[in-house]
Amino acid sequence: MVFLPQEVIRCKRDGESLTETQIADFVAGIADQSIGEGQVAAFAMAVFLKGMSRQEAVALTRAMTRSGQQLSWDALDLPGPCLDKHSTGGVGDKVSLILGPLLAACGAFVPMISGRGLGHTGGTLDKLDSIPGYDTAPDVEVFRRAVKDAGCAIIGQTGDLAPADRRLYAIRDVTATVESIPLITASILSKKLAAGLQGLVMDVKTGSGAFAAREEDARALAESIVAVAGGAGLPTTALITDMSQPLGTTAGNALEVAEAVEVLKVSGADPGLLEVVLMLAAEMLLLGGLAAGPEDAAELAVTALTSGRAAERFGAMVAALGGPTDFVERAADYLPEAPVQRPVPAPSAGQLVACDTRAVGLAVVELGGGRRRVEDRIDYTVGFSDLVALGSAVNAGDPLGVVHAANAEAAEAASRCLQDAFVIGQTEDGDDPLMTPIVRQRIAAEDI
Repeated sequence: MVFLPQEVIRCKRDGESLTETQIADFVAGIADQSIGEGQVAAFAMAVFLKGMSRQEAVALTRAMTRSGQQLSWDALDLPGPCLDKHSTGGVGDKVSLILGPLLAACGAFVPMISGRGLGHTGGTLDKLDSIPGYDTAPDVEVFRRAVKDAGCAIIGQTGDLAPADRRLYAIRDVTATVESIPLITASILSKKLAAGLQGLVMDVKTGSGAFAAREEDARALAESIVAVAGGAGLPTTALITDMSQPLGTTAGNALEVAEAVEVLKVSGADPGLLEVVLMLAAEMLLLGGLAAGPEDAAELAVTALTSGRAAERFGAMVAALGGPTDFVERAADYLPEAPVQRPVPAPSAGQLVACDTRAVGLAVVELGGGRRRVEDRIDYTVGFSDLVALGSAVNAGDPLGVVHAANAEAAEAASRCLQDAFVIGQTEDGDDPLMTPIVRQRIAAEDI
């Protein structure tokens, strides 16, 4: 039978189940570009609206994995397991920058295939692109050497790794089809399976800054990823973590790199950010057999950070991928800065009781820190720093954060967005600050 892309789109548009062959043929057409961008966008929208069964999601994941090279680390005879973590995306989420080197300092090897920003969320690759010389798209041999020598390497998809996902990912970003559980599952796992991992831990975000804003949706996504990964032979667990406010004190590419370096240098860390890093690290150490139990895993993770070994691994990774050899020591000298930096005043007094975190992410995009179209160039300098945490008391005029912008007009617009994003409530003396658990749930194969 002749393969017609429009027939696959029609089937899914009408809510029918696709066969493994139909999915494989369509994915092959995405990869070799024999299927046009309009048809890829239509397919993404059909899946977004009609969904996919677990069987279809497995078939899509496997087809996208097979669309390019699949790595194996056996020839390097690495003395530790190949592990990775992936986040579903949020605002201010610089966890990977800290966690990868931390795991390397504990004896794991972390070949992390990351993505760029999607919608209102920042992308790990966009953050790393703010480091002069850092190559987020090296050839496979450079990637292998960096993993072996530094213990971790965070890169994007090369031309040979999951090329179908790379193209579909970019189209989803600009067609409002990001928030689809089957597409998110296949996108994440196709890269991870192609990277030749032995274990994966997912950080599934929930809250106003997450794609899965409701916790039940986050659990559905976590269960999908854990189940599909298990079906493909990749042991996976997931933590559902809070994204009801930006994670850490910064949102914006170079600003988040600077914050991550400060955490690695143990120069101070936002408590929520540190908790997410350490809990994910402990989960990964257990999955990789590098810790005897939860307490041992937690102790190993803390020691790797406080000893400076994690910072050393980050520096080795940056150097191995073309960045400055003294980046950790002189990050402020290398990272670009925005020409306009000004505090954003609180419009009234009270307690910060809620945050529209998605709006904060969109403000960063409007500043130039994200993409509206696939071809847009990013301004790595812009964003927010010194963000105030929920539960904090403020007086009128106190800074909610500092906006970093290309010009005064953009700074003013972003300041209004940040002011509108925070809900300031009136409190009485003795009220406790708001406390939202940063880690909501743990999902493992046995829970599904």
